Amino acid sequence: MNSASIPTHRTVALVGGTGSGKTTLAEALLFRAGAISRVGDVEHGTTVGDHDPEEIARGTTLGLSLATFTWTGPDGTEHAITLADTPGHPDFVGGVDTALSVADVAMVVVSAVDGVTAGTRAVWAAVEAAGVPRMVVITQEDKARADFRRVLGELHAAFGDRLWAVELPLGEEQAFRAIADVLSEQALVYDDAGGHKNAPLPPEAEAEEHRMHVDVTEEIVSHDDEQLEAYLEGREPTAEELERTLAREVATGDAVPVIVCSGVTGAGVDRVADLLCALAPSALEHDGRIVIGGSTADSGDEGRGAAGSELGVAPNPDGEPLVHVFRTVADPFVGQVSMLKMLSGVVRMGDRLHNATTGADERIHGLFLLRGAEHLPVDTLRAGEVGAVAKLTGSPSGSLLWSRSSGVARPAPLPRRAPVFAVTLAPASQSDDEKLSTALARLVAEDPTLVVDRVAGAPILRGLGDVHVAVAVERLARVFGVHVTTGPAPVAYRETIARPAQAEGKLKKQSGGHGQFAIVQLRVSPLPTGDGFEFVDKVVGGAVPRAYISAVEKGARDALAAGGPQGHPVVDVRVELYDGKSHSVDSSEMAFRTAGSLGVKAALAEAGTVILEPLSVVTVTVPSELQGTVLTDLSGRRGHVSATESADEGRTRVVASVPDVELSRYVLDLRSMTGGQAELTIAPDRYAKAPNSVKA
Repeated sequence: MNSASIPTHRTVALVGGTGSGKTTLAEALLFRAGAISRVGDVEHGTTVGDHDPEEIARGTTLGLSLATFTWTGPDGTEHAITLADTPGHPDFVGGVDTALSVADVAMVVVSAVDGVTAGTRAVWAAVEAAGVPRMVVITQEDKARADFRRVLGELHAAFGDRLWAVELPLGEEQAFRAIADVLSEQALVYDDAGGHKNAPLPPEAEAEEHRMHVDVTEEIVSHDDEQLEAYLEGREPTAEELERTLAREVATGDAVPVIVCSGVTGAGVDRVADLLCALAPSALEHDGRIVIGGSTADSGDEGRGAAGSELGVAPNPDGEPLVHVFRTVADPFVGQVSMLKMLSGVVRMGDRLHNATTGADERIHGLFLLRGAEHLPVDTLRAGEVGAVAKLTGSPSGSLLWSRSSGVARPAPLPRRAPVFAVTLAPASQSDDEKLSTALARLVAEDPTLVVDRVAGAPILRGLGDVHVAVAVERLARVFGVHVTTGPAPVAYRETIARPAQAEGKLKKQSGGHGQFAIVQLRVSPLPTGDGFEFVDKVVGGAVPRAYISAVEKGARDALAAGGPQGHPVVDVRVELYDGKSHSVDSSEMAFRTAGSLGVKAALAEAGTVILEPLSVVTVTVPSELQGTVLTDLSGRRGHVSATESADEGRTRVVASVPDVELSRYVLDLRSMTGGQAELTIAPDRYAKAPNSVKA
């Protein structure tokens, strides 16, 4: 298959909450298009989209999966479509962001049974922020308790009146076998194979369908002066004319069509593909965005804060090659697979390109399209198309390739998703320890929403939830061969001196030849929280030679970093050097550094220390009726609420300062107490004195 020969291409992000039917819909579209010979099943792990072992074991989508197929529209035009099936689980929202960064249209999938859920609201907000045109498909119309009209009402209540149903189910649950086309006012009656034939509307549906037809027609023609004038003069536009005008409104975001189908029975699936081709903008109809200049970054996450000028890129097949590497996946058999979106120009096998984000030079060894785990070789990729290439070792997710030999550029940054859950990692063996750092770097290159750092020397893996981190640990073992055990992430406590103290640091050693001699007199006192470290030289008369003053400061810093009496790094301390003694032969920089360290340790031991605990700013957005539940829980976590404010759509935003020790499982508890309806961000804030009850 080579979709590069097909001029019309669309990348469609399938987004929705968990269980809404995205993967089943993708499977049905691929089958109806003839791209696969049989329909897979999520429950048995046989779908094209959910092909990783971690997804099969959990029965849900965990990462972004691409599936390409061709579709012949009602007018005989052939279209290339790439489905980007995305996770519904909130831990993997990074996959939604990535898909939207390359999508031409977002298909928001909503269950006819579950309706608008917290997951629906979350992906809608992500699509809105990304500025991607959208359509809504109500799926699972064949299931018990399916209710199209109820769900349509929920959609209008949640997202406004720009959503317009262009289809109406004729019968629901087991009786769902036909659809009313609101624009043409015809019934589409489906057979068991998913094909349909046109038929007159049943009498019981005529009144409701015609009322919807009038409403939708008036909304559509109001955006086109010629059509509106003709309509007011009594000329009814044809269904094809209405579709053309509606397509322009979809592209600008002024209208969101709502359609209906069942991925299980196949009813309406062909219409989903037809309407995607008729109403959704193609890849050549809108500009990509890149950032020129700023600092070179190794990955999309690290480059988010870099300065630069954002620039629109027209998807011109004759323009300069610009390639967005939007996702990388480590494959245990073929190595790294890089997913590409062609922003401009043409790329062919054997081309050499420069990574404007990392500075690496790359050679295109072979191009292919993806259909789940299947690789479909192609000769070229043209502007607007999505494909993949293997073995781009210097191009992590969030890179930009071009034909220039120098310069700095990167794709437009993804939304910042701060981690809210963490575990400490312990290698299972010496061999695992040796490979861990490299494996973690590759893992983060795949998924920039993962963060790796160290607390007290231990590697810490941070993510968007417990499932996110657990899947990452499983991939460490399966893909990279690195086995680890996990435990609770330690809290990064600090200490500060409890009261001012004076101490002497003395070093006297003589064992033949040059000895070591240094004496320093120090005053050590606490600073205000957050002030860090201050060193003051008050020596007079050369008691400590000028050449050794900086060595005393280094020694003081060594002692503070090594930890106080309670085992934590010491901060917010002022060290004053006011006197000392030296020897003309036996004194040295190292001797005074050691004496400085000994003096600070003595002062800490004499005065004692107090524990400082880290606090973070927690922002929770929930339906207003759950505000009291959240406030009560935060109070029980020693949280100090600084603000409560109204948010959109009947929701409330709560901002509080909470000790980190109380937040280790907060994201899990919050989802439980709010039924998954809360949005959470956690950002490090400051340190404060811990109460005596805290045992660090």
